[in-house]
Amino acid sequence: MKILTFTGSTPSEALKKAKMEIGDEGMLIETKEIQKKALGREALYEIVIGIDEELIPASYKKTKKPLSEQQPLKEESQDVLYDISNAARQISEISRVVDDPLQKYMEPLNTKTIPTVQNSAVEPKELKEIKAEINKLTDKVKIIQNMFWDEKAPDLERQIPPEFAEIYRLAAQSGMNREHLDMLMQITLEHMPLKMRENSATVKRYFQTILRKMVPIRRETPMMSGSKKVMMLVGPTGVGKTTSIAKLAARYSFLMEKKYKVGLVVLDTYRIGAVEQLMQYARMMKLGIETVVDPPEFTTALESLKYCDYILIDTMGSSPYDKNKIEKIYECLNANNTEFNIDVVLVMPSSIKYEDLKVTYENFSSLGIDTLMFTKLDETMGFGNIFSLAYETKKPISYFSVGQEVPEDLVTASSDFLVECLLHGFNRSKV
Repeated sequence: MKILTFTGSTPSEALKKAKMEIGDEGMLIETKEIQKKALGREALYEIVIGIDEELIPASYKKTKKPLSEQQPLKEESQDVLYDISNAARQISEISRVVDDPLQKYMEPLNTKTIPTVQNSAVEPKELKEIKAEINKLTDKVKIIQNMFWDEKAPDLERQIPPEFAEIYRLAAQSGMNREHLDMLMQITLEHMPLKMRENSATVKRYFQTILRKMVPIRRETPMMSGSKKVMMLVGPTGVGKTTSIAKLAARYSFLMEKKYKVGLVVLDTYRIGAVEQLMQYARMMKLGIETVVDPPEFTTALESLKYCDYILIDTMGSSPYDKNKIEKIYECLNANNTEFNIDVVLVMPSSIKYEDLKVTYENFSSLGIDTLMFTKLDETMGFGNIFSLAYETKKPISYFSVGQEVPEDLVTASSDFLVECLLHGFNRSKV
């Protein structure tokens, strides 16, 4: 089988080129982005096609040109190839390779890239050493590519080593606060063993470990016999508090090992739709529900639901700058004369930048925030803002909402999940 590669500004364009050249006989093996889109530069994708040699059209064999004629290389690409070629020559001399190593990069993309060995009796140990050197070269190419991720160099007191460029780029693009990112990089540089810096993969694993340790998480634990839990969800308008209440109610009532009794309290009488929505959920799940208009009614509502294991309180949404509505919630909390301790959960969307999350937290902090809950993880590509807020406030994260479905789209918080999203993006298949 021949392995051919085709490039294009999009995967579909590369595939179209492949079909024009060799028809529909090939098998798609891999698609990858080899150059990211940047200012004044288009993205570049490469597809790898496998095809039986006898099925390759004669017209393709006649018209193939050297890579240098097909597409001019940028200056930095030529420098990279030159450095790699010099190293490849040295490896070739050790392994007695006949082919010119430059030919690997300058021949047509569909030719064999595995050099022929004149002496077939090369010792396995030598072959392993050659493979190790080639792997190191491949990693260095990746490192050099990531060094060009931004036209502006990172503003750090110390220069970032090349092998850290990829992880810095990913974290910066995730929306993480720059001060937090620089601090994390400094910790990594100071404590990471030198042997682990040999390639970007080990750097990435070490950085992930540091991130996981620095994310405060409150894990969901089974409730002790005879105890009760009261949770009040607060936050801006439209962040999904009511839907999150329904997800939590369904989780505690039906999805856990023990089926708990759940009651609902509604403070959001400003929006008739919110009350009706929770009423509908309460009827479907056979839950007790109470509405509160004035703060003195709050204690009465809690007392009427004292038979429940969980009491979930939905509050009116308000702008972080609307101090009157936030004060109304505070009055209800202050009017609580029951034995219940109320856990205040600040609900915020993950789709807004860190600075807005911080302002929201500061304006709701008068309510005594206990934990954080983030919604709409399926509507954003950056998750560094979540890390930065949790790290800055030292408030643990309790839940993530990843969609509108009740109760499926609720995830108990874990540092592994957040770090995976931060570095690789949200993947619903891993929920």
